[in-house]
Amino acid sequence: MLHNPTGKKRLGLALLLGLLAFLGPLNIDMYLPSFPGIAQDLETSATLVQSSLTACLLGLAIGQLVVGPISDAQGRKQPLLVATSLFALASIFCAFAPNIALLIAARFLQGFAASAGVVLSRAVVRDVFSGQALTKFFALLMVINAVAPMVAPMAGGAILSFEFANWQSIFFFLAFIGFLIVAIVAIKLKETLPPEKRIPSSLGATVMTMGSLLKDRSFIGYALVVGFVHGGSFAYVSGTPFVYQEIYGVSPQTFSVLFGINGLAIITGSFIIGRFGGIIPEKNLLQTAVTIALTATSILLVMTIIEGPLTSIVILIFIYMITMGMVITSTFTLGMAKQGHRAGSASAVLGMLPLLLGSLFSPLAGINEASAVPMGVILFTTALIGFIAFFLLVKKGQTDE
Repeated sequence: MLHNPTGKKRLGLALLLGLLAFLGPLNIDMYLPSFPGIAQDLETSATLVQSSLTACLLGLAIGQLVVGPISDAQGRKQPLLVATSLFALASIFCAFAPNIALLIAARFLQGFAASAGVVLSRAVVRDVFSGQALTKFFALLMVINAVAPMVAPMAGGAILSFEFANWQSIFFFLAFIGFLIVAIVAIKLKETLPPEKRIPSSLGATVMTMGSLLKDRSFIGYALVVGFVHGGSFAYVSGTPFVYQEIYGVSPQTFSVLFGINGLAIITGSFIIGRFGGIIPEKNLLQTAVTIALTATSILLVMTIIEGPLTSIVILIFIYMITMGMVITSTFTLGMAKQGHRAGSASAVLGMLPLLLGSLFSPLAGINEASAVPMGVILFTTALIGFIAFFLLVKKGQTDE
């Protein structure tokens, strides 16, 4: 079994696990430029199209609960092969969906299967790396996850730019990626969890661990901060395809660029935490992030109400996404610091909550297709709740200690 590989082995593993980690964000973001086309072709509303994103997010969240324990009991490779094959088949199902109801069902299945790439890429890293090498490799995967929202909609827009292409073409492309990953994993990835280290999953133990987490005031504070700030951002993910293209009249390709540059914002936010976290207390950086997020979304809400220029919307969202990069990175680091034996369950909570809340917020952004106000209201409200959670649970808890 590999342990802290270097050189070509490390690079090869980085490329493979990066592709696996890329699968979740690719599945979420790549079809965003096609939202108006799907609504028109399937003769449905913006809200129902956005519900297909909700279904995908729910699948990603629930899949983490299922795939993780299965891989602890059966190893990493076999569940990954099965789930990724299912992802490819679900992508084909999406392409042939004759109505929005079947597309929503297929998107749930697609998200459920894609969760294996997200969960097991991290699990393999934990199996293979330790010490400083583990930290560096995790940082690399975080960069890949930040780049994915930038690249995915651009790729979707590029596919739609071909004269013969339509929204179904994007799902055929995702199916191809799924089958490609299956082939690469089958040939290149060795099992990283030996039989002697596998543990049967216990529902009772899981419930007890989750109960103990709920009693940890500061952890719940971090979970609520990232849950609402990151979860609220899915209203932007599902809202901007219609806001930018239908209200402000930009093309699918221009939308892809405007959406994609926010990947740079997330990377910037993560870099700020990584660069200054050892100089400035990380809780102070998180406090700065939630404060700026609330300020930016307050102004954004005003801009959506007065129908301000597109430039103002784009700039404010870019600032908001920088703070989201800061929040995601710092809440994970701070929230996991004292978990010890509960690290797996704690990581699941921090990962699932934004997806579960995002699945609730994303369709609400399309309540009024002719207005950006619903998106503005959701972003402001979730930033406000995250701000309050920080000061009531994290900041006050620190003072009480």
